Amino acid sequence: MAYVETSIVVEAPARVVYELAKQQERFPEFMPDVESVAILEQRPNGAISRWKTLVEEAPIEWTEEDLFDDEGLRIDYRLLEGDLDQFEGSWTFAERSGSTHVVLSVNYDFGVPTLAELIGPTLEKKVRENSEMMLAALKREAERPSS
Repeated sequence: MAYVETSIVVEAPARVVYELAKQQERFPEFMPDVESVAILEQRPNGAISRWKTLVEEAPIEWTEEDLFDDEGLRIDYRLLEGDLDQFEGSWTFAERSGSTHVVLSVNYDFGVPTLAELIGPTLEKKVRENSEMMLAALKREAERPSS
């Protein structure tokens, strides 16, 4: 399994950024590569959601379970079914002097060992770019002046 970790500093309180990240159904509004997120089941401490994204114009779809730790400002997610063999990780939100340090970690496996050997570095680059795009979009939305 491969691992990618990305981070960004957001000029907003950690609670605000965390609450925005929990609103996954809004991601397509401000994240260009996220085509849709449908909440299939809302739970007190999480959700089951269906995602459709684009990676290099190729659609990737999956269903995931998200666990929300409101006290620890952390979101853990794991693949339930979809185009990947394994896909799990976390979002963490740490307040530092009025700003928020957000870390997005991704463990993934596309389930085709020969494919991973051939395009592993390219795949890792795409997962990293996608993670960075999500963090940058979250930052823009969290820092956007409210009207």
